[in-house]
Amino acid sequence: MVLRGQADGGQLTFADLDDNDDDGFRPDRSLFDTTLVVVDLETTGGSPTDDGITEIGAVKIRGGEVIGEFATLVDPGLPIPPQIVTLTGITEAMVSDAPMIGAVLPSFVEFARGSILVAHNARFDMGFLRQNAARLGIDWPFTVSLCTVTMARRILTRDEAPTVRLSALADLFDVSTRPTHRALDDARATVEVFHRLLERVGNQGVDTYRELTAYLPRSDPRLRVKRTLARDLPSRPGVYLFRGPSDEVLYVGTAVDLRRRVMSYFTGSDPRRRIGEMVNLATRIDHVECAHALEAGVRELRLLAAHAPAYNRRSTQPHRGWWIVLTGERFPRLKVSRTPTDESIGPIGNRTTAATIADMISRSAGLRSCTTRLGSASHHWCRSEAAGGPRIGGCHAASERPLTLPDYLPRASAVRDLMAGDCDRLLTDLTDRLTRLADAQMFESAARQRDRVSTTVDALARCQRLAALCAIGELVVARPDPDRGWEIAVIRHGRLASAGVARRGIAPMAVVDSLTASAETVVATEGPLLGAPPEEAGLLYRWVTEPGARIVSTTEPFALPAASAERWLPWSQTAHAARESPRRAGRLPLAAHPAPPTPADRAG
Repeated sequence: MVLRGQADGGQLTFADLDDNDDDGFRPDRSLFDTTLVVVDLETTGGSPTDDGITEIGAVKIRGGEVIGEFATLVDPGLPIPPQIVTLTGITEAMVSDAPMIGAVLPSFVEFARGSILVAHNARFDMGFLRQNAARLGIDWPFTVSLCTVTMARRILTRDEAPTVRLSALADLFDVSTRPTHRALDDARATVEVFHRLLERVGNQGVDTYRELTAYLPRSDPRLRVKRTLARDLPSRPGVYLFRGPSDEVLYVGTAVDLRRRVMSYFTGSDPRRRIGEMVNLATRIDHVECAHALEAGVRELRLLAAHAPAYNRRSTQPHRGWWIVLTGERFPRLKVSRTPTDESIGPIGNRTTAATIADMISRSAGLRSCTTRLGSASHHWCRSEAAGGPRIGGCHAASERPLTLPDYLPRASAVRDLMAGDCDRLLTDLTDRLTRLADAQMFESAARQRDRVSTTVDALARCQRLAALCAIGELVVARPDPDRGWEIAVIRHGRLASAGVARRGIAPMAVVDSLTASAETVVATEGPLLGAPPEEAGLLYRWVTEPGARIVSTTEPFALPAASAERWLPWSQTAHAARESPRRAGRLPLAAHPAPPTPADRAG
C-alpha cells in the first residue's frame, strides 16, 4: 500500500480537513476550496456482488493541487479472468501477497474522509466500494459523489466527444498522465479530465457542488416509468428502434449491450433535449440482435435509410452526396451530378466542394469547362485571351485555334487515369502550381491552392479505397473477439452479405462455410462502388483494415491501384495541419508546402 502526502514522501496527515464541518461536505462551498478524492478501481469483473477489487488508486486534490495519493493492490480472494489480466496486466501472482479488501477499505475511508468522491463512471466504482463496506460492516461516510462520465456528456458536444471513455477524453484534453487500466494512472488522468471539464463551465456560473449538480442532468420521473419498455432486451450486440404512438420509428441506435444502452435513456443523463422528448413519445422499443458490432453498424445504416427517423441527426440532415462525373460527350467534360457513372469520383457531401474539385482537375488537364452542346462537332473552340477570348473566367480548354478530337481526347484520358488510379501526373501538376505561387510570394493564392489540392486528394483517395473493396465479388474477413473467438464477415461488392461468430473452441472454417452458403446475393450495378451505399462500404473498409483483421478468402485481390491518391495522403495531412497552424499577416507557413510523393515513393 502506498500513501503519499503533500509535504513529504511519508504518511499523509488529515489536518487539511479540520476546517470542514462534521461530515466534511458543504454543497455551497466553492469546489476550488473543497477537498475531493478522485478514485479508480480495477476489478475481476462488472458485478459488485460476484466480483472482487484487485486494485485501488486515489488522488486527493484541493484548489487544483494534488495533496495526497493512495494506491494498493488488493487480493480479491477469487481467480482473475484471463481477459481481465490482458486488460489490466494484474495477475494472480501480483496480488497473492497483497492485503484483502477488509484490510484496505478502512485505510481508504480514512484517507478520503471529509472529501467528495469523484470517479469516471462513478456508479461502477461507488457500487463496488459501498457493497464491500456493507459486507464488512464498515461505516461508509460518503453520501455524494461526482461522475466525470456524466459531466462529459453534459458539458461536451457529441461532435467534440463522440465517446466519453477515459482514454478518449484523455486524448481530447491531451492530459499528461495517460490511462493504462491501472488504478493510480487512471485516477491521475481522471483528475486532469475533471479539472478541464470544470474549466468549461466556470464561466457559466458553475462554482459549487450544488451549482454543478443542478447544471448536470437529473433523472426525470416521466423517463423512469418507461424503463419497463426495455425489460425484455437482451445483453447482446444489436440495433434498437424507439417507436412512437403511430408505430413510427423515432430513433435508431446501436449497442454492444442492448439492455444496458437502452436503459441509459431513462436516467436523464443524455444532455440532448430532443432525446428526452423522443423517449417521452416512445411507446415501444424493438430490437435486432446482431453477431457483432460491425453487423449492428451496417443494420443501423440500412434502417436509417429505410425509416429516416425524425430524431436521428443523420436523418434530419440527409445528403446522398454528389459525384464528379466525366460526361460521355464527344468532347467530355466534368460535371457534378447526384448519379454516379463508371467514370466518376465521390460521393462528396457538399455540392460546392464537388464543383471546386471538378474545376481543379479540369484546369490541370485542360478539360473544357464550358457547357456548350457540341453534338457531333468535329472540333471544340473556346477562344483564349490571345485569340480574343475573355481574360478571366474562360473555358479551361480555351485555345488559339480549334481543338480536334486527337488534340482533345488525351486530356480526357489523363482524367480517366487519375480517377482510376493509373496515373497521378495531374496531382503533380497541381502541386507544381502551388510551388510556383509560393515562390512568387503569392501566399493567399498559394493557401487556396493548397486547400483545394488537399481536398481533391482526399476525395480521390476515399473513392479509390472504397472502389477497391467494392470490386471484390466475395471477401471473407475474420477478427478476434474479446472472448478469444472470431468475428466473421462475408462482404460482397462492398455490402455485408453475412455475419457471424465462431466461439472459442469451435472450428472457424465450418462457421465460414455456413455463412458463405447462406449469404445474401449481391448484384453489382453502375458506378465506382457498383451500387454499394458509400457509408456502408466505408464502415466495412475500416473494419477489414484495422489491426487484427485477417482475410480468410477472396475472389479478387484486395489492392489499391498503383498510382492511387492514397499515397498522397501524407502530403494532404501535412497540408491540413498547415491550414490549422497559426500564421502571420496572411503569410503561408513553410509547412504548407509538403513535398509530393517522390519517384521512389511512386515506385513503391
